[in-house]
Amino acid sequence: MNDFERTISQMDFEYFGTGQHKIDVNEFLERHDSLLLDVRADEEVKTIKLSLAYHCPVLEIPMHNVPQRINEIPHDKMVGVFCSSGVRCVIIFAYLKSKGYKNVKILTGGYANLVQALLPGKIYKKSKDIK
Repeated sequence: MNDFERTISQMDFEYFGTGQHKIDVNEFLERHDSLLLDVRADEEVKTIKLSLAYHCPVLEIPMHNVPQRINEIPHDKMVGVFCSSGVRCVIIFAYLKSKGYKNVKILTGGYANLVQALLPGKIYKKSKDIK
């Protein structure tokens, strides 16, 4: 059995039923040890650039490049994986888990939840909390 097969075999009904694999955007942004891994295609990133610099770094690696660039993804941070539809982030979540990443989660809600979390009032409050 390879690493990916071992990882999948551990993801039973209890695992998914308890939501261990995902995190709400607001909860993610409350953390101070986080990194947003944006796995959208370059064309998508050029259209809508995510900047969470006020809170956490954003690492843009298109899904198909993650295996070649995996050494750029830190093990010592909460890695929140994001894409526009939820499909690519699920694939990369499982891939990273199979490579030994313990603290990786899928950001829920796609653009809709992320945009809501980044409204000016919420960013203003967060910037005041950080100081």
